[in-house]
Amino acid sequence: MTPAQNTAFQAGSGVTPSTLLIGIASVVLVLAFIWVIWVTLGTFRAWQSGQVALFDVIWSALRASIVLMVLGFYLR
Repeated sequence: MTPAQNTAFQAGSGVTPSTLLIGIASVVLVLAFIWVIWVTLGTFRAWQSGQVALFDVIWSALRASIVLMVLGFYLR
């Protein structure tokens, strides 16, 4: 953004664009963390009831964590 656009954005919204981007990135990462926890707990519950093997629990948690790391890399 040009300095004039930055000033106009800040005057209209009350926050700087960088602050808004950090807020949006934080919300996305919190939702991604909740998703990873949901996937891991869901697979763990399936393992407890004997529906899946332990390898599936580990693989599911690993895949979800990899998605979280890639998302964190792009949002930093």
